[in-house]
Amino acid sequence: MQNPDGKKLFGSSIKARRSRLGLSQEQLAERADLHRTYISDVERGARNISLQSITKLAAALEISVSALFPETDGPPARTVAAAGSEAVDILLVEDNADDVVLTLRAFKLARFTNRIQVATDGAAALDYVFGRGNFAGRNLNTGPQMILLDLNLPKVSGLEVLRRLKTNKRTRMIPVVVLTASQNS
Repeated sequence: MQNPDGKKLFGSSIKARRSRLGLSQEQLAERADLHRTYISDVERGARNISLQSITKLAAALEISVSALFPETDGPPARTVAAAGSEAVDILLVEDNADDVVLTLRAFKLARFTNRIQVATDGAAALDYVFGRGNFAGRNLNTGPQMILLDLNLPKVSGLEVLRRLKTNKRTRMIPVVVLTASQNS
């Protein structure tokens, strides 16, 4: 988000979604575990925001990460998820922020309208799929319909995530696309 216009568009998207939910900046900051002045800076387009903060804001606003990025090329993509919906079509498990941005951009350019949840490490991916930790209480009957899984992940490796998914009755049929930059895989 180095382009100031991009930061302002992103900030406007955050502010609009926050307003639709009837949240104050303080309430959003508390939900996202961020400081209120940070939220204010993001909404004004005055802050370079990390992938971790983007993920926190998406969860706090009950929206997919991709939905936070307004469409700037051509007509807007059709919105699939209703406001407040937890349903996710794709779980993207990737720790490299550049690869996440590239993937989300490719989906937008291809006009994919799938709802996407991003997990930046293997532990977060497992928490999401099995409804634990930050995702405790999540409706386990809603997605993901597919998982894009990096093998080289912090905390829990991609291979271990794959093993746990495929040995569980409820999750073994979820299609998993394995992604890696390693030339040895």
